[in-house]
Amino acid sequence: MSGILPGDPATGIDGEATPRALCVLAPNPSPMTLDGTNTWLLSEPGSDLAVVVDPGPLHEGHLRRVIDTAEQQGKRVALTLLTHGHADHSEGAARFAELTGTEVRALDPAYRLGAEGLTHGQRLEVGGLDLRVIATPGHTSDSLTFHLPADGAILTGDTVLGRGTTMVAHPDGRLGDYLDSLRHLHTMASEHGVRTVLPGHGPVLADALGAVDYYLAHRAGRLAQVETAVEAGCRTASEVVARVYADVDRALWPAAELSVRAQLRYLEDHGLI
Repeated sequence: MSGILPGDPATGIDGEATPRALCVLAPNPSPMTLDGTNTWLLSEPGSDLAVVVDPGPLHEGHLRRVIDTAEQQGKRVALTLLTHGHADHSEGAARFAELTGTEVRALDPAYRLGAEGLTHGQRLEVGGLDLRVIATPGHTSDSLTFHLPADGAILTGDTVLGRGTTMVAHPDGRLGDYLDSLRHLHTMASEHGVRTVLPGHGPVLADALGAVDYYLAHRAGRLAQVETAVEAGCRTASEVVARVYADVDRALWPAAELSVRAQLRYLEDHGLI
């Protein structure tokens, strides 16, 4: 998760990002979560209902701060959504549902609380807020993006981060699916008015198309490096990591190895190695 995206500010956000989206930053910073998890509070202007995306970790103070933020704006949390099931996004969901009396909807039934889930192409309407569900697997098999058409914005979870690049970790992460998801987001940005990325970690990105282009170029470059490493005689994922990720903090090498395994699987599936 290193590097800076085009036009990216240096720090995360805590507060209003668009007319309909406000970030409440969770206090869980780390090399993998950047500034912390972005919990998103969404509401149509003038409405007294709000939607929360990714309550974040099981941190009582953070969960209550999300509720307090909504109440300070005269709003009640009516629905909780998850972009995916990783703990830094979902661990606090059950407690948050208990505090707010809301259902938790997710793609994966294991993370749902209530009868309803989420499906690709689904349209959600809460207090006049129009939200579209887009399946974007790859980072995880259950990853979703939420499209906020009125703001020209997408909430990408970990599919596109506000700083650096995301991890596609074998075996749940699949690089072929991830590249397809990026291409879908590219189409949304180039043809359907999406301008702003509201990520699961890091700052807001004002150039959605530039961000997705950056991600696609990064992935192509990494794949080429992995292919070259194999051609040079690297036979294991750890050998590839030592060659390709030599400039990355060694503490992140175990995670990088899972990413390399996904890349090797992709290259094998496409007959490139």
